[in-house]
Amino acid sequence: GAMLGGITPRSLPACLPSTPLLQPSSCQGDSNTSLNETIKLLPDELKANMKIKSVTPRPPRKPRLERAASLDEKNWRRWRRFRTSQESLTDPNETSSSNGSLQEASLSPPVRGRATPCSQCCEPNSLHSSPDASEASPMGKSRGSTSDLGKRASEISSAFGGLLRGKAFAGSKPRLSQIMPARPLPPMELNVASHTLRTANRIDSDFMDYRHYSQHKFGRVSSSLSDTRLHGNGMVYDNCSTDSMKSTFSLLTPIRSKDVRSRSYLEGSLLANGALLGAEELSRYFPDRNIGIFVATWNMQGQKELPVNLDDFLLPTDPDYAQDMYVIGVQEGCPDRREWEIRLQETLGPHYVMLYSAAHGVLYMSVFIRRDLIWFCSEVEYATVTTRIVSQIKTKGALGICFTFFGTSFLFITSHFTSGDSKVNERKLDYNKTIQALTLPKNVPDTNPYRSSSSDVTTRFDEVFWFGDFNFRLNKDRETVDSILNQNPETGVSKLLAYDQLTSEMSRGSIFKGFQEADIRFRPSYKFDIGKDSYDTTSKQRTPSYTDRVVFRSRYRDDIHAVKYSSCPVIKTSDHRPVFALFRVKVRPGRDNIPLAAGQFDRELYLIGIKRRITRDLQNRRVQKDQKSSSICSIS
Repeated sequence: GAMLGGITPRSLPACLPSTPLLQPSSCQGDSNTSLNETIKLLPDELKANMKIKSVTPRPPRKPRLERAASLDEKNWRRWRRFRTSQESLTDPNETSSSNGSLQEASLSPPVRGRATPCSQCCEPNSLHSSPDASEASPMGKSRGSTSDLGKRASEISSAFGGLLRGKAFAGSKPRLSQIMPARPLPPMELNVASHTLRTANRIDSDFMDYRHYSQHKFGRVSSSLSDTRLHGNGMVYDNCSTDSMKSTFSLLTPIRSKDVRSRSYLEGSLLANGALLGAEELSRYFPDRNIGIFVATWNMQGQKELPVNLDDFLLPTDPDYAQDMYVIGVQEGCPDRREWEIRLQETLGPHYVMLYSAAHGVLYMSVFIRRDLIWFCSEVEYATVTTRIVSQIKTKGALGICFTFFGTSFLFITSHFTSGDSKVNERKLDYNKTIQALTLPKNVPDTNPYRSSSSDVTTRFDEVFWFGDFNFRLNKDRETVDSILNQNPETGVSKLLAYDQLTSEMSRGSIFKGFQEADIRFRPSYKFDIGKDSYDTTSKQRTPSYTDRVVFRSRYRDDIHAVKYSSCPVIKTSDHRPVFALFRVKVRPGRDNIPLAAGQFDRELYLIGIKRRITRDLQNRRVQKDQKSSSICSIS
């Protein structure tokens, strides 16, 4: 090939022209040489000049090199578009025509960018040694043929076409738009996905894989965690993360085909895989193996009128979450027991079903449980005891309901003991008769028969809750009790308990042996004037007392933890205020050899309660709509 000052065409940059027409304007500022004279050169004349030239021209500034790089008229328009975009990358202040920029090239200061300054360009072989120059010229590795230059320019111009704002040519004078900064762009990250896409299949904020987290935290991969529990653990909560942690088809816990093949029930397997009541299934629903239980007692005084709203009673606003189980005991219940149960179902809503209900005269008990937990309950059994001498009068006595949940047995007893301020011994007799005559369990096996006693029904169950109108009074006159309550309602409660009959008898061990009671921090629940907040104003002037109580005992230590113990002063249809308690109860895995209830619940009650709830909501909406439409607008 022809030698240009000892440099072969391969070593010469492809964008460097050999014509001497651009030589004066590289660093000497000769503005007489225009771009039009360069365009007039044909490719053959360019080759001839390349052969005749014997000295290496001084390389001009890099933008000038790019302007004269391609002389192919066929690709001239594309190459001009690419060149103008490159000029805007080099100098953001150049917005004039190409001729003007050529004339002002020598007057402009050196640009800090990928283009090397003039002092460096004038040095020999600077284009070969500078890495910036090789990077800035994407065609530096191509050969010196103009056809290759045109193809390269057209390819790169199409890549940089999105950088141009507006059209490349506006009439005869193309104007360059300021698009990119003079400095090189920062390197782009390998992962250019958005934050939402990156976290769509992740759970925690550190992008930790949920499978690894679940194995470390709970020892399981398919733990059926609720959305609220995920949110409480500090995880990212959105629909994508919730769906990805569970099944790809639904929000239910995925079930593998091999598990369905190998699963077997009604076996004495406590820890084996596939056991319905075993440890694996228990951890799936309760990773901490604790359930929430709501226990309430209320003496309704036989009133036909029911409260308008039971939300404040069953769903207090203090705890943020509803409980897993609701057990309500009633003494002197309303005549229409079915209506009472419908009201309970209507208040608790579609998330709960009534597992069982029983009655003994005017003693009622209803057990509601979350609908997805009914499959882990045994058959429910109940028994009654009459403490009256005449057994046909069923106003005083006890009602017990028992069942096994997973591997933990529960016993709930509601009682109505003998009334009277001084009849403490009669009440203790009622207690002793109840623990001896309550014949439970019947068919459901005892979870620990070695620690059971035939003379005490409370020893035959893991968790026992006893609640009701125990009728224990305060051994103090009315005036003293009123003065204590009026002086300081908060600290006065502890002073009143010093005169409480039940507290003193339990401390002696004469009643409720092995039972505990949470701290009382509410006012006496008896006796009120109906519909008012004042205590008895009749001629009898009965002393306010803590007659309605909730006590508990567990076979194993610290199984039951009392969370809240209070009364509901909003409900005023009786002379008693409802008293309720919230508990956290430990549950253990069980064996599949118990008689299962197989998901039985009161279906008819469930449907009636849901229809009532829907009807009530529609009526409330209609009332609100009527109020808005009937409002009178006044102009002041």
